[in-house]
Amino acid sequence: MGSKIKDKRILITGGRGFLGRFVMKRLEERGCSDLFPIAREDYDLVSFDAVKKAYKDIRPDIVIHLAARVGGIGANKENPGKFFYDNLMMGVQMMEEGRRSGLEKFVAIGTVCSYPKLTPAPFKEEDLWNGYPEETNAPYGLAKKMLLVQSQAYRRQYGFNSIFLIPVNLYGPYDNFDPALSHVIPALIKKCFDAIREGKDEIAVWGTGRATREFIFVEDAAEGIVLAAEIYNKPEPVNIGAGFEISIKDLALMIARLAGFKGRIVWDKTKPDGQPRRCLDTSRAEKEFGFKAQTKFEEGLRKTIEWYRGSIISK
Repeated sequence: MGSKIKDKRILITGGRGFLGRFVMKRLEERGCSDLFPIAREDYDLVSFDAVKKAYKDIRPDIVIHLAARVGGIGANKENPGKFFYDNLMMGVQMMEEGRRSGLEKFVAIGTVCSYPKLTPAPFKEEDLWNGYPEETNAPYGLAKKMLLVQSQAYRRQYGFNSIFLIPVNLYGPYDNFDPALSHVIPALIKKCFDAIREGKDEIAVWGTGRATREFIFVEDAAEGIVLAAEIYNKPEPVNIGAGFEISIKDLALMIARLAGFKGRIVWDKTKPDGQPRRCLDTSRAEKEFGFKAQTKFEEGLRKTIEWYRGSIISK
């Protein structure tokens, strides 16, 4: 497919969301002009009728399926059924209608939450089926993992060109800072700024701080996804990550320092840590389509914090 991607009609579900805006930017930089970003208010992809209408209206050559019902540990604990059903139905129906309509390529976006709870770090793609995911986000993770099963099954039976990418936790400007839905980085940034504004000398953070996570800057993740859309055409899943891990304790201390919060961090050990470790083996992405994350973690955090600072000042 290579550079010919610029001549394709590309449907991007979730294309106006956090990751979607950066995927759009990367596609535009490659000269793509027939881009169709859609959001929930355009088409409710949980409904098969809406999925069929989207394909009929847009007639895409390629689908990049970013749309997802997502949130942090709290949101996953409160909405396991909804997260399972909505993510499963959106993905399964988008891929099925793509197959029916003769789509050239489907790019399915999975999640690091699909990996088993006790996967040895760094996680290799071959580890995906070696156990059950961490309980708090298992419904979401398993719903997404079913798209890998579907992708490989459709390739075998129908010759359907579908690929499956597994990004690690994203962060960056335009992330979701809603406390009910946000992941750990935006949640910590907001806590620090709220404490500074309110004159508080401490913030409370879930868990023990011992769990580790890997994070990829959203612009890097977008580049990996677009490279795969251009180049990769194989059944095996591919990790999209930065290849490092940091403890939640060290992360909280770094964010507090960069945000200018000088108070104490209090760990609420009655709340879950989530998966004990998260770090991806990213060698397959580099080998198959030349992807390697470029943004240093502290640099990415600074950009995210400055964007957030600017967004609350402008309100």
